[in-house]
Formats: sequence, C-alpha cells, structure tokens
Amino acid sequence: MRALTQVASCVVLLAVAFIEPAYGETVSNLSDGRSGQILFPSVTPSGPTQFLAGDAPASVISGTLAFPNEGGGTASERLPAMVISHGSGGILPDRELAWAERLRKLGVATFVVDSFGPRGIASTGADQSRLPLAASVADALHALGLLATHPRIDPTRIGIIGFSKGGQVALYSALEPFRRAVMAEGDIRFALHVALYASCSIPYMAEPVSTAPIVFLLGGADDYTPSAHCTRYVDWLRARGGDVRLTVLEGAHHGFDLPNPPRFLPRVQSARGCGMDIRLNPVEARLWADGRILQSDEIDAYLRGCMQRGGTFGGKPEALAQAIREVEAAVNRLSRR
Repeated sequence: MRALTQVASCVVLLAVAFIEPAYGETVSNLSDGRSGQILFPSVTPSGPTQFLAGDAPASVISGTLAFPNEGGGTASERLPAMVISHGSGGILPDRELAWAERLRKLGVATFVVDSFGPRGIASTGADQSRLPLAASVADALHALGLLATHPRIDPTRIGIIGFSKGGQVALYSALEPFRRAVMAEGDIRFALHVALYASCSIPYMAEPVSTAPIVFLLGGADDYTPSAHCTRYVDWLRARGGDVRLTVLEGAHHGFDLPNPPRFLPRVQSARGCGMDIRLNPVEARLWADGRILQSDEIDAYLRGCMQRGGTFGGKPEALAQAIREVEAAVNRLSRR
C-alpha cells in the first residue's frame, strides 16, 4: 500500500537509486571466523508492507566486526555481541564508534552496521524518505543472522543498540513479525535491545513482542524526539509482556552522548507533532487522538500537517555517564546469561 509506505519513512517517499558496493566479497556465513569490514546481503523494502511480504529487492550492505583484545583469546571462546545501528547522520566517530569501544572493553564483540554508505546515502536527517526505516530494521536482523554463524560468538547472547533512527531499529527488531520476515526458520533473536533517544511519534506495533530486555534511554529536554511519546510506547510494550526499563535523563537533549554542546539545528525533520500508530497485522495507520484508521488518501495530508523542522542536538556529560552505567548493567546481565 503506497500511502503506508510513506508513513514508514515519516514523509512522502521519494524515488531513490540505491547504489550497491562494487568491491569486496559478499558473505552470508562467518564460519571462517573473519572480522573487520564485511559485506553481507540484506533487502531494501519500500516500507513494512513489502518487508513483511518478503518481496523486497535485494541489497548488499556492510558492517565492521571487532572483538575485544583483537588477536587474543581462544578459537573456542564464545562471546556476547552487540549490533550497533546508527542514527540519521550515519556512523559518527564520537557516537557509534565510541560506544563500540566501550562495549569491547566490557568483553563484547561489536558489529557496526552501515545502512547508508553502500546505498549511496550520507544522511537522512533533513529528509527521512531517503531510506525507509524498514530497510534499517531489515539490515539489523540480517546482521543478527550473520553473527549467529560466527564460531567466536554465542548466538544466544547477541544484542542491539541504536541511536535516534537506530534507536527505532533497536526497538522494532523486538517485534516478532519483522523478525520472522528475515528468520523464516530457526529461533535466532536479539537477547537485548537498547534504544537511545528513539522517536516514538509514529511507532510500529505488532505482536508478539520479544521477552528480551528492552532499555530506553531518553532525554528529558529532547525537543526532537520527545520522551513523553516513548513513555506511551513503553506502556504498550509492557502490556504485551515486554521486559522494559525506561530511564529519562533530566535536562538532556537529543544526542546527549555526543561531545559537542547543545545547539539548535533548523533543517532536521521531526515527527514530534505527529501521533499515529502503524499496526502491522494488518498494516494500517491509526491516529492517537481518536483511534481513526486513515485511508490512503488521508495519510499524506496528515503527515504534511504534523511533520516539523528543527531540533536541539548536543551532549550532556552527566547524562552520558548515567547512560554508560545503564548500558554496562544491561550488557553485564547479557554476558552472564
């Protein structure tokens, strides 16, 4: 359904020419124990309908796999791992790569997935239609299946952490219909979901919900992805058996884990004025205000009215310190499983 495809990106979907990488070997199995940059198959669905139908076009994306104390340990040692899903600005040295280093110090292998570069995208901050969110969710779940084949990784202890748009990926990979669209067979699933300052203004909703721990880390002063919208989503998840921990960091803005001080960015696209659920069984758009299901010809007009520009981005050292403590606690529980 075309209109619901647009909702999945939170804006009117534009035609995009996806560019596949023309270098390196694409692998779907890591039984050879490799690490470093890895090209692996995924798909680029136009939205949740195509994703769930299983007829999305094939893509090749990349990820960088690294182990703690690279070169140390034994071949028989099985470690926990975390998939890292980047935000709308792509992979940032001071965020995705900094968190990967922190996680490796905890004894966790890290796989930083790049959903943008292999598709010829630099950023989606000013135009989220450049890559549907469903594509990033597909990438994360394909990454999960790939890591599960690595001889040094414990397939039952693979988690995911994401930031902003990547935070949404961390959340929606806990929805069983999405997982089953990639893992048609077997019981491989994420054992931990950590979402930093995710947008919950147009959330995906589907049952069943994973029973793995879900950790929300939100900024109390976030004017780009308001924490209040995520408290609503937390209630929905908990009502369906979700094991959810919610922490709202007082005075923290969007990107509270970044080193630069907060500043207002006028061009970024925000769904903070929206309030619409995307139900996946079947796919439909339902307004929060009155529960009305929007028809295809109504969705565009609603999005044009609710989407806004501008948001404050920047770090808060105290919030970062607390977020590090929360993530360490969650990862330590994963490691002890």
